[in-house]
Amino acid sequence: MIRFLHAAVAIGLISIAQFNFTCTISNSMNTQPISLQACLFSLKLQRSLLQSFCNSLFLALTLLLSPSVLADDLINDLPSEFSDSSDAIEPLPNELSNAIEPPPEVAPSAAVTSLELFAEPTESIEPPTPNPGTSIPFRERDAIAPEQPAPSPGMSQVTSVSQLSEVWPPRSNAMSQVTSISQLSDVQPTDWAFQALQSLVERYGCIAGYPDGTFRGQRALTRFEFAAGLNACLDRINEIIQAGLADAVTEADLASVRRLQEEFAAELATLRGRVDALEARTAELEANQFSTTTVLRGQVWFNVTGAAATDDVQVETSNLDTPLNLRPAGRNSVTGRPIVSIVDSDDAEIVFNRYALFSLNTSFSGRDSLVTQLVVGSSNSPSNVFASAGLFNTFGTPFTDQTGTPTANVVSVRELFYSFPVGDNFQFVVGPRINWYRYFDQNAFTLFLTGASSFNASGSTLLNAIDRGSGLVIAWDINDQFDFTIGYLGENTEFLPDAFFNTSSNPSRGLFNGTNTITAQLTYSPSSRANFRFLYNRSTIAANVNVRNENGVITGQGIGGATGEPIYGVADDGFGGSIEDATADTFGFNFDWLITENIGLFGRYTYGSTDIVPEDDDRDGGSINAQSLQAGISFLDFLTDGARLTLSYTTPFSVLDGRSFLAAGGGDGGVQYDFEATYYLPITNNIAIVPAIYLIGNPNNFSDNPNIWVGNLRTQFSF
Repeated sequence: MIRFLHAAVAIGLISIAQFNFTCTISNSMNTQPISLQACLFSLKLQRSLLQSFCNSLFLALTLLLSPSVLADDLINDLPSEFSDSSDAIEPLPNELSNAIEPPPEVAPSAAVTSLELFAEPTESIEPPTPNPGTSIPFRERDAIAPEQPAPSPGMSQVTSVSQLSEVWPPRSNAMSQVTSISQLSDVQPTDWAFQALQSLVERYGCIAGYPDGTFRGQRALTRFEFAAGLNACLDRINEIIQAGLADAVTEADLASVRRLQEEFAAELATLRGRVDALEARTAELEANQFSTTTVLRGQVWFNVTGAAATDDVQVETSNLDTPLNLRPAGRNSVTGRPIVSIVDSDDAEIVFNRYALFSLNTSFSGRDSLVTQLVVGSSNSPSNVFASAGLFNTFGTPFTDQTGTPTANVVSVRELFYSFPVGDNFQFVVGPRINWYRYFDQNAFTLFLTGASSFNASGSTLLNAIDRGSGLVIAWDINDQFDFTIGYLGENTEFLPDAFFNTSSNPSRGLFNGTNTITAQLTYSPSSRANFRFLYNRSTIAANVNVRNENGVITGQGIGGATGEPIYGVADDGFGGSIEDATADTFGFNFDWLITENIGLFGRYTYGSTDIVPEDDDRDGGSINAQSLQAGISFLDFLTDGARLTLSYTTPFSVLDGRSFLAAGGGDGGVQYDFEATYYLPITNNIAIVPAIYLIGNPNNFSDNPNIWVGNLRTQFSF
């Protein structure tokens, strides 16, 4: 036990390095730099005090260096304050008696840790004509992305430099200085080392504890850690001599230190070289850094995509000649039935598109995060040629194959919010443009960066009418197994035109009188390998989508498109007329489960009910009830390390009741299904190639529509 005592002394010495050397005592715990002048006793110490300190230091170093030294010889030299212990001396652990590989170099710490998750897809919209409403915009599905550990079932979701780098609520593992032995909860007066630790803490101030108030005296230390402490002591002795207190140090003390200095000459030289190199690197970073508080991260995608059908495809729209993202829904003025058009099987061409996200993450305290995310894209995906009104950027569309803004090649603000902790268990997020998918409906295997890659597969198709919005999200980390998140958002989406959308910033609609949602999610994680999420969403959906007749004349306004969920298509009063703003209740379940080290299962089920109230009092209202289902499997490290093969099956919009209210999306009562296979192949830490293939059966919910095949090859760059 005497050796443990002196190990404690040595650990104390390590924490007093004058040159602010930070000693890493474990892979996950780092000490804070401690100023020698602030921690050591005054230079005007009495000779007896310094003598006692040097004796303690000499014995500690001797024991750590020479585990074979006889305890009986050492006990005679113990200072009086250590001589009371009658415990038997135990053999020195192997961890201390053998040299250990030196720890890696300490890298400069980043100025900011951030919770940086890239949301999901975005689409583009050509500026609509100035009508009282607008034709159908596309929708976007957002997955969790870079920098914020996507919820992972026991694996690291590392897919880019910018992904998942912060776990909230942020917790610090840095050691903190203690001034009283009573602050160390795992050190008791009955411990044989109590007097030694008390002396080092209260007389010399050179002991650091962990944030949880423990000392952890049973930990081993490496020779490099030991050399760091020795180096600090040498510097301290030099200070004493230079200060004219040379008579306070005896020749015997100096001889002991010289012997130790010679023994550790190689380690000390290496240590000083590392510190010099670290200081040079730090100076270079400070001179060339972008900002002391802000980190820039980005991702860029190149997409080559093609789509084809095995025969001509039935599409519910009144006009095929409009831009794809503005394709209108319509009803025949005589029959009242949805207008169906025919698209040739070879109308879709192969395209080469680009898409990019740039995120500026600013932290003022190290625990908060101000996120500004920018987006730009070039054009639309070819599968949209075969989509009915209201289904733009849904089936067969890779998440990264989009414009992301109303007009292609124009940079827009995609996210703007500020997050901060409240206490140890709460995180608050407030902002004018919060990404709903950062906080809700996450899944470890459907993140578009590495997993399921299409709009329909990367998130629930029916769950939420808002991709980005203004408002507040509160996340509560209840315990290791339960998390609860609740949020209110008013619609404010970067890829929709301000003239008819972004209602939260429109003075005539505002934060509470336009499209808005209240979402609650409870997550249960029975282990690190499994997560089960239960969601409820209450939506108010503004009726701002035009419905036309066969002549292109606007006959009413309904709901649908990007802000229509849980409607997948366009809904009116059943006759082409207008409806009141709709309300909807949606219930969802989502799980991911890593059943082995290399195989994961995932799935979703969503049920939504939307109330339809016609403006014409002579027409009956009702409800559209629908469900969606997803099931899939993911193979990790498939064929090579870091690669992943993900297979997903989805039925995006199965209408259970109320199909008569659908001007588009109902088809002939069939149920569309999507199958996709995506293979993520990392080439380097910053570059990946991702081929994917999609099969769409019963497209647009027509049971007699032909199959549609989509192929996509993307290259993604992360920095």
